[in-house]
Amino acid sequence: MDTGSLEPRIVGVITARGGSRSVSKKNVAMVGGKPLIAWTIEAALQSRVLDWVIVSTDDREIAEVSRRYGAEVPFMRPAELAKDDSSHISVMVHAIRWLESHKPWRPEYMMLLQPTSPLRTKEDIQAAVQMALEKQADSVVSVCLTRHHPYITIRIAEDGTLVDFMGNTPPHLDLRRQDFPPVYALNGAIYLTRRQTLLDQRTFYPLRTFPYVMPPERSLDIDDCWDLHLANLIMESRDVSATR
Repeated sequence: MDTGSLEPRIVGVITARGGSRSVSKKNVAMVGGKPLIAWTIEAALQSRVLDWVIVSTDDREIAEVSRRYGAEVPFMRPAELAKDDSSHISVMVHAIRWLESHKPWRPEYMMLLQPTSPLRTKEDIQAAVQMALEKQADSVVSVCLTRHHPYITIRIAEDGTLVDFMGNTPPHLDLRRQDFPPVYALNGAIYLTRRQTLLDQRTFYPLRTFPYVMPPERSLDIDDCWDLHLANLIMESRDVSATR
């Protein structure tokens, strides 16, 4: 997106490294007839609340695909920030530092968008931004109700027996699920944080962090081949419904 002479308030950064332990070339794997990363690029651009949408990648193929779908790739990510143990904070700080060095911009917020959340919509991005601005939040992070409530999580002890993961004795296995208090999990779709907070505190979760709650049906986080298969099934189902 060409911001012209305007100061961008929110910069969207799509993080997509070339390596993947679970699925080779995952970020450009075909999902619903498009490369996986294309779904995130299109949602970001169509939201019209991000003043600039860029992709941070170390991979030439990902960069080419990203440009084809409308995102900008103003720099290539250094190899040391594209390892299995590279943190998203370090990747975002690198993007901020690049902006400081190459553009006269100091955006208020940075939004991290992972390509592995293809079901996230433009409306989700819009709603997260609206929440941040209305609440003057330091950060807004997307969550969804967890499928596996901690009350019923268990582990296997050294002697091979089942014990309650949370240390309760006995476990809560006799409780009705509708009696459980609601518990949420990060779904990985949206991290919207003040630029200065990322620089000063190196966290997506400062004190004034608000949750943007997404439904489970849009919270799929693709990690392995099975997740890719599920995403394709969902996209195919959408296409069938749209033609009826």
